[in-house]
Amino acid sequence: MHRFGAVIAALTLGVPFAASAAEITRIASSFEDDDPFDLFLDVGFERTQTRAKIVREQLRDGDATNVPEVNELWYKGVDARLNLAVAFGLWKDLEFSFKLPIVFQQNETWNFVSGTTQGNSTITNSCFNADGSLYLDGVEGCVGRLFQVPQESYRGGLGNVHFGLAYAFFNQEKDDTKPTWIVGIDYEAPTAKQRDPSLDNTDPDGDRGNVGDRVHKYQLYTTFSRKMGVAEPYFKASHTIPVRGPGAYSNCDQSSAPAPGNLGAPYNCYKEPWTRQETGIKAPSQTALTFGMELVPFENAAKSQKFTLDLRLLGNYVGRSRYYNELSSALRKLLTSDDYLQVGGQVGVTARAAEAFTIRASGNFLYNTDHLLTTESIGQDLNGDGTVDTAVGSPELNPTFDWRYDLVSRRFRAIQSTTFRFDLGATFSF
Repeated sequence: MHRFGAVIAALTLGVPFAASAAEITRIASSFEDDDPFDLFLDVGFERTQTRAKIVREQLRDGDATNVPEVNELWYKGVDARLNLAVAFGLWKDLEFSFKLPIVFQQNETWNFVSGTTQGNSTITNSCFNADGSLYLDGVEGCVGRLFQVPQESYRGGLGNVHFGLAYAFFNQEKDDTKPTWIVGIDYEAPTAKQRDPSLDNTDPDGDRGNVGDRVHKYQLYTTFSRKMGVAEPYFKASHTIPVRGPGAYSNCDQSSAPAPGNLGAPYNCYKEPWTRQETGIKAPSQTALTFGMELVPFENAAKSQKFTLDLRLLGNYVGRSRYYNELSSALRKLLTSDDYLQVGGQVGVTARAAEAFTIRASGNFLYNTDHLLTTESIGQDLNGDGTVDTAVGSPELNPTFDWRYDLVSRRFRAIQSTTFRFDLGATFSF
């Protein structure tokens, strides 16, 4: 009864997922001689903030070799969520887990950088429509606008649920001659309501937009750790494979919108080869490596008390994709981004007051390498003549290509991009 009351208290306090080596090498095991059943309950708060400068290519004097980038925007994205997770042993060293994120806010803001204004920005003084034709107001001339600046977007709701299965081939707690080695799979199911980038979510008093991408994600991973005195070095490698799910968004869902719209060739939508699959969402694959060490400056084994310091180096490769990026909510469509790297580190602390209760906190910082945000391909060479026919009405034109910002000399790029995440969490062990 006392344990049940502690669990309820933790849920109301809202404390996150484990962020220490204990999570990486922790495994729930059941049907052991001295431990018939293991169960871990994780509750936690996580806040992630991404900030980036957005620049844009600008052709000078009609010279294709002279395409400098001009400063346009500061972007900030904030994601705050409550993470709930449970893991229990199915058999000896075989664990099943379930996770559910509750997204309180997923907000984005865009503001001009210093020196850029409504008067000189290429965003608020655009001269073209999505199909490449000139935008002329008739009264004021070329005063087209890609989107309003400053601007803020608001989203939130239940996130995608996760199911996991992990097995420890070696467990140092049972055999101190071997390291702990775990292999597992995490499946993220597309259960959250679909995020439609074409919707206006700029009203802070209106309904928040959804957060789901309708994409299945399969993460395969392996972890190793080896405790040596007060230090426990560890390693984790993972690869995430995305698979488009039912009802996933396609930019061609906007093909019936009135002209000029957001598509360069909407008349090609749903015609071969521009099927819904070809023009739809393409989430990025990711490959991540983690190297770390847990240090134990204090431990009282008799009372199951321990304090640890966790230090990590992080690296993640994010593949090319047509997905939600820093400009999707502003430009109201899925955008094609180049691949990029995330590199950084993490510092965390863990305090175990008793065998059944652990609390932890961590902060990590990632630098995201510069990458293009609008680089959709212009089309496909269908007749084999070696070029893509870009004439109006050509079946070779990619319908989701937008001449205003996907064309070389008009593309957007994210630079000076950083991500900071803070986690505060607790684990209850049974």
